[in-house]
Formats: sequence, structure tokens, C-alpha cells
Amino acid sequence: MDDPERLRELLKLLTSEPGVYRMLAASGEVLYVGKAKNLKKRVSSYFRREHDSVKTEVLVSQIADVSITITHSESEALVLEYNLIQELQPHFNILLRDDKSYPYVFLSGETYPRLAIHRGPRKEKGRYFGPFPSAGAVRQSLLLLQKLFKVRQCENSYFANRTRPCLQYQIGRCTAPCVGYVTPEEYDRDVRLTAMFYEGRNQDVISELAQRMEQSAAALEFEKAAQLRDQIGQLRRVLDRQRVSADSGDVDVVAGVIEKGLACVYVLYVRDGRVSGSHCAMPSLPAGADVDDLIDAFLNQFYLAERDIPREIIHNASEFDGESLTVLLEQRAGRKLRIANSVRGDRAAWLQMAEKNAQNSIASRFAQQAEGQKRGEQMRELFALDVVPQRFECFDISHTMGEQTVASCVVFDLNGPRKSDYRRFNIEGITGGDDYAAMYQALSRRYARLKRGEGQLPDVLFIDGGPGQLAQAEKILEEMQIENVLAVGISKGPDRRAGQEELHLSGQAAPIQLPPDAMLLHFIQQIRDEAHRFAITGHRARRDKKRSRSPLEGIDGVGPQRRRELLRRFGGLQELLKAGVDDIAAVPGISRTLAERIHAALHAS
Repeated sequence: MDDPERLRELLKLLTSEPGVYRMLAASGEVLYVGKAKNLKKRVSSYFRREHDSVKTEVLVSQIADVSITITHSESEALVLEYNLIQELQPHFNILLRDDKSYPYVFLSGETYPRLAIHRGPRKEKGRYFGPFPSAGAVRQSLLLLQKLFKVRQCENSYFANRTRPCLQYQIGRCTAPCVGYVTPEEYDRDVRLTAMFYEGRNQDVISELAQRMEQSAAALEFEKAAQLRDQIGQLRRVLDRQRVSADSGDVDVVAGVIEKGLACVYVLYVRDGRVSGSHCAMPSLPAGADVDDLIDAFLNQFYLAERDIPREIIHNASEFDGESLTVLLEQRAGRKLRIANSVRGDRAAWLQMAEKNAQNSIASRFAQQAEGQKRGEQMRELFALDVVPQRFECFDISHTMGEQTVASCVVFDLNGPRKSDYRRFNIEGITGGDDYAAMYQALSRRYARLKRGEGQLPDVLFIDGGPGQLAQAEKILEEMQIENVLAVGISKGPDRRAGQEELHLSGQAAPIQLPPDAMLLHFIQQIRDEAHRFAITGHRARRDKKRSRSPLEGIDGVGPQRRRELLRRFGGLQELLKAGVDDIAAVPGISRTLAERIHAALHAS
């Protein structure tokens, strides 16, 4: 990010709390996901003048924006970072980080299950708990559980070849199932309590142990009761020292915030007691609406769409009649669902976290809007417009040696891209490599539709190119009698280097060249680069589709069924190419006339 004004505004908004940050490209693509104990310090460190590695320099040069999610702790940020990396697969995370996954606790599926730390693919039969923020946290929990429930942690090969108990039994950390010192039923009980512990059902574990302690005392088994008492005490100390899971739960946390006319709904996805992801929505707000109206509208629209339904939804509306929604979602999920707003403990903390993230999103949007208005005013002055422009379109052309030409049209407003308005045009019927003709065709198709009222005209039309491409835009606007649209060509400049771009305006002979560090130039570069990216991806998709297209496609009289029969009969395309007309005509459903047509088409080149 080489825009100093935008950078200063961004850093002002950052919090010093822990969380996860996502580095975004101009196109919205996530470049990098990271976690931080202090978001302000960590993100600011990327924008110092010198970097430790070339890769970091390349990353920073591509950053157009930064998105953050605030968490309660650095450990929580670690798990959320892991989940986002797995989901988004950011390019720079793959380059800069090793490919080891976060650790899980594995409870195997044998008669006497073993407990172990696990990384990598989860293929072995059994149960997996996690992920955990560090291997050290897993090892510590396994060490403590050896004292609590005494589930074996030895390898299966070691377990299968024992003839007498090992040292772990001697020091009271295993019940020696290898030599039959514990019954399968007693061992299963310890396994069940271990699983409950990792599921976060800590109070259930303590309640069961307390009940067994009372039963042992009532049966005058005081030694066993004392062991259970010590076990409960150890478990309470474990919970005080290390919180493996904040709480069991499959919960969506929904917080709505309204500030200065802007509305934001922030959703935290909590799975197995851990924040696993988030969703931010900023819907338009009708006059007079409050948070209750916002939550009511959001919950009904959000969950009636096809999506996973959690076991619990908590929200911050003071009043919400969710009875009908609850019934409908329960029918869809086939189980009970709780929708609540009065919560305590961990759930209250999650709700507070979601509200904080919603407030931060609104603050970021305000800063973005202020920056957008500043850009609009600068563009009005630069182009001598009567009013501040609000809508921008940019066209670019992409092809390979004149083949499979695709034109792109991207749309921006002062706050950034409007991807729902993007369009691509497959260019046909021109001389290969004639960019002027391709630009003319794309513009004529686009503005014929807009002229018919099928969309909104831009205030400024950018063309990726110099005076020649700009002339095509001027010609189209004149032919279609479109007024109040300023056409601007963006050329690379003398040395074709970023920062030396020249802006060519309709009716103005001399091009405009902005300073390399100008905020407005960076915005125009962002629009141009997005049009270039969108054109290239469209062209590559069209080119790859043609390369993977069967030579049999497009032959008159050869549909999908006959293609399958031909390939099946000859065992593939290579053998079909070797076949003669008589061989092809022998295929059921293929006449000699059609066989001759197929043979000619396959050998046309």
C-alpha cells in the first residue's frame, strides 16, 4: 500500500486488542491472514520503510485494504487464523508459512482406545478434538489427563506386546488395560469422561464424579471416595490453569449496531466453544429503524437462505419474537434450536465481542466514505466537472495472439468496486489482434444496453489505453448521443512504469500526469488494474475451455449421445482419429454421410 493518506487513516482505526487481520488486494482477494496479540502494532509493522524479506515487500506492494476481526485472546486468534487459512488458502500464507496443521487430540476407536496428539489428515478411525493453538497446550492437557482419567497414551505396537504393566501404571497414570487390570466397562467410563472433558462438558464431568464419590461414601468405600474427591480437585485445578474449550456449543452470535445512520450486523460462528469464523453485513437502513428492527430483518433473511443451522442463535435485540422462525428452522434441521438474547458467561462475552467488531466495521466504513468523498472532490477538480462523480466504469481487452478475445467492464463507486455490475464480452467477428475494433464492439454492446435503460450510465468512463482506444469510446458516445459521460484513457507513460500513467481526456490534446504518490492516481490505478485482472481471467477461462473442447463438438448431427457412443466404440479420441469412414459408419446410428462429415471434421487441420 503506497497511499500515505489512506495508510494513516487505516492505522488510526486499528485497535490494540488481539485478533486476526486479512490483507486484501484491490480486487478483494485475500492475500494474507495473520494473527496478532496487538493488532495496531502488528499491522503497523508491515508498513515500515524496510522489510526483512523480499516476500514481505511484494505482499505490502499489493495490499489495498486490511480487514480485522477482534478476539478475546491471542489463543482464540490463533485458532481463527488457522480456520481462515484453511478456508481461504491465501497466496502469501502458502508461501510464507509451513504447511503443518494445528494439532488435534485423537481418541482412537479400539476396544481400549488410546489418547494422542495428532497432526495432518484425519483418516484413522476415532474421534478428533480441536484444533488447538499449540502443540504445547495439547501435551500439557494430555499430561494432566493421565492423572485424572488414566486413559492409555502408548502406541498400539507397544500396547499389544506387553506381558506386565509398564512404568505408567506404577506411577498411577494408567490402569494397565494391556494386561487386563481394568475391565472394558471401567475403561470405557474413563474414555467417556475424557471425551466429555474435550467437548467442554466440564461441569457434567464434575457432577458425575461427585455423584460417584457420594455413592462410594454411602457404600463405605472411603478409599475410593477419597480418590474421586482428589480427582475432582485435580479437575478443578486443571480448569483454572488451562481452558481447553471456553464452553461446549454450536452457536451463532449475532450483534447489530446502528451509529450515525449506518447499520452493521456482525455474526460470529462458534463451534465446539471456539470462534471459527465471522460474517459482516451492512444493510441499508430505513428511516426510524432501531436495532430490534435490524436484528428481526436480518435473522429472518439470513437463516431462511440455504445455510447450516446451529443449535443456538444468540443476539443483542432487546425484543425479538422468534417463535415462528424457531419452528421453521427446527423443522429444517430436524432438531431443537434455541434463539435467545439474555445470556451470561462465555455467551455474553461472545456477544460483546460481536458488538465490538460491528462498531469497528462501522468506523472503517465511515473512514472509507470520507476517503471516497475526498477522492471524488479531487477528481471533480482535476477533470473540471460540475459535480462530484459517483460512478466509474473501465474497459480492457485481453487475448493471446489475437485469439479468444475478451473485453472486461468493471464498475466502481467512490467506496470501491461494485462487483455485481461487472460484465465480460466475448469478442467475435473482428480481425485477430485488432484492439480498436474489440474496444468498439465491447463499448457498443455495453452502451446500447445502458441506452435502453438496462443499467446506470457512469459519470466517468475509463479506457485502458491511449488516444487510439479513447477515440473508440468517443465515437460510441457520439453515435449513441450519450451526454454527461467523460471518457478518459489511461496509458502507461513513457517508460511504462507504475506511477508514470498519463490520463488522456476527450477534447484535450495534452495528457495529464499526476504525482506518483497522489491518492487519486492510486484510485485510478486500482480501477485500471481491476479491469485488467477481470479481462485476463475471462480470456484464460475462454481459452482453456476451447483447449479442452472435444473435436467432435460442433459437428452437425453429432450430439452428446453419439459422441459418447463413438468414443466408447473406439476406446477414445486417438483411436477414432485413426479410423476410416467405413469404420465410423459401422457405429450404430451413424450413416455414411454423417461418417464422412465426422472424418472430414477430425482431419480438417
